[in-house]
Amino acid sequence: MNTVPSLPLAILVTALVALGPLSTDFYLPALPSITSGLATDVAHAQLTLSVFLFGFAIGQLVYGPLSDRYGRRPVLLFGVAVYVVASVACVFAASIEALIAARFLQALGACAGPVLGRAVVRDIYGPHDSARMLSYVGTAMALAPLVGPVLGGWLAVWSGWRATFAFLVVYSALLLLAIAHLLRETNPHLNSQAGRPAEMWANFALLLKNSRYRGVLLCNALAYSGLFAFISGSPFVFIGMFGFTPQQMGFAFGVIVSGYMTGTTLSGRLSRRLGAERLMGYGVVLGVAAGLSMLGPALAGARDPIAVMLPMWFSACSIGLVMPNAAAIGMAPYPHMAGSAASLMGCSQMGLAALAGVFVGHTLTDSVVPMALVIAVGALLALASHVVWVKSGEPEPCASEA
Repeated sequence: MNTVPSLPLAILVTALVALGPLSTDFYLPALPSITSGLATDVAHAQLTLSVFLFGFAIGQLVYGPLSDRYGRRPVLLFGVAVYVVASVACVFAASIEALIAARFLQALGACAGPVLGRAVVRDIYGPHDSARMLSYVGTAMALAPLVGPVLGGWLAVWSGWRATFAFLVVYSALLLLAIAHLLRETNPHLNSQAGRPAEMWANFALLLKNSRYRGVLLCNALAYSGLFAFISGSPFVFIGMFGFTPQQMGFAFGVIVSGYMTGTTLSGRLSRRLGAERLMGYGVVLGVAAGLSMLGPALAGARDPIAVMLPMWFSACSIGLVMPNAAAIGMAPYPHMAGSAASLMGCSQMGLAALAGVFVGHTLTDSVVPMALVIAVGALLALASHVVWVKSGEPEPCASEA
């Protein structure tokens, strides 16, 4: 098994994992412009986010098992090529319906990056160091939502909303070239049966039978659903309710993302000392405190940006603690089907987030309550999943690399 040196590999994996966040966060400040430019309403404009998440969820169910069968590299090349074509279609979409369809196709390509990027980390670093490496990748990946909305806001102001998708065309084309020239196959456990539907569903069933896997899967998905509730609702909250410009909204979003970076950085530095499970536990508890701190003022009618931004910063920090450790715990015991384990976690994560986005898009009017409600309830359910299934779950199966 040949791999590129660790630093170029880390950069490439980060760029792959960032394909998902970039696809959502970069064009967020342009959502109001899309709404007016394509003569549609908030619910339909927000549907370009939710449809992307549904496509992202569905695609991951396929890419992971296929990569267990054929290898990470060829499946990545195919997925990113699909993304390039779909991004071009987004640039030239003439109606909201065409943009929604192109976004769905874009999602089917984009999901190859995050799910297989994490599987590559599992392949190379094994069950013990993958949590630390995924935390550092998460820290670097946070640059995408940190810088993305800021650059996207400026592009939307200078050149219109289509320029945000033109940027994604260039980014994905360069990523495709990097995969072709830098990445060698990392999967040492090719399984000739993994791509068959019966085998796929049997592997998924085996994973879900393990209570610890179920617990970390739900912790991961519920944490991200709260984050996506903020992602999908923030343009309309900051621009529509608080009167921010697209650039100001981008900077405000960047401040929140710094909370996520703080969480992932702490996770990377403390993972060997405290362990993935304990760090995830701290994350879900912090998430509950942050979610309730946002929901309380929202129910009381507060309309202060600080009442949203401060608790959301701590919520993002908690998500930075939860997600990389959940992914590492979930994949650790399954070296022979790491792709399938990553796929199922990614599907649940994106599927639940899409439902959260639909709820926020159809209930968010002139109050922050719907967004804060999803964040708080998701955090409470994540805490319950951690207590019921992760802490008291059955022992993990053998994590041998043989």
